Order: sequence, then structure tokens, then C-alpha cells
Amino acid sequence: MYSSTFIFATKQFDDTFHRLDEAIATAARSIDGYLGEESWEDSARGLVSNVYYWKSLEALQALMQHPTHLEAKAAQAQWLNGYQVVIAQVLRTYGDDKLAGLLPTAGLFAQGATQH
Repeated sequence: MYSSTFIFATKQFDDTFHRLDEAIATAARSIDGYLGEESWEDSARGLVSNVYYWKSLEALQALMQHPTHLEAKAAQAQWLNGYQVVIAQVLRTYGDDKLAGLLPTAGLFAQGATQH
């Protein structure tokens, strides 16, 4: 499993940002190999983190090459005050099953796909 984490500092969002953001999320969910996503916000520092989980690097690359993603990337300076992307291979996830249904990786515990 792989994760792609998009961390950014916010500026002012407009209708175009929201349209592209939703289109990218929809495109991601339609890709074979998409496992789920989560979003976190650090309002004290003005940071947002969107994490997508993938079965393969090929699935992740499909989103990276999607026309809507490329359009948003080209215009990111309009809405973002800096960003960083972290691509990581997930070696394991562990915990109890109490977050199943709340986090995309939590359901893996019940399935036994990735354990500590």
C-alpha cells in the first residue's frame, strides 16, 4: 500500500478551487487501486493535509496524470501559500478495530490485510 500526503498552507479559496478540489477527489475515487482518503487541518498554523491511500504506485500515478489534477497543480499559487507532497510506502498499520469506518486504513485490521 502507498500513501500520498498533500500538505498545504491556505490562502483564499474561490469557486474554481472548490470545483477542482471536488473533481480531483471524484477522479481519485474512480481509479482502480484507490483505497480511501482522509483530511486533517491544523487551524493554528493554517495547514491542511489530504492523505490518499493506494494499492499501487500505478494507481497513484493515474491521479497525478489526471487532467484535472494537472490543471489544479498549474494554478495552485492562486490558492495556496506553499505546499509539500509526501509519497510513502506503508509498511504496516496496526491498532484496534474501533476506528473501522472512520479511517480508510482502519478496515484493514478486520480484513487482516496489514497487521503489526
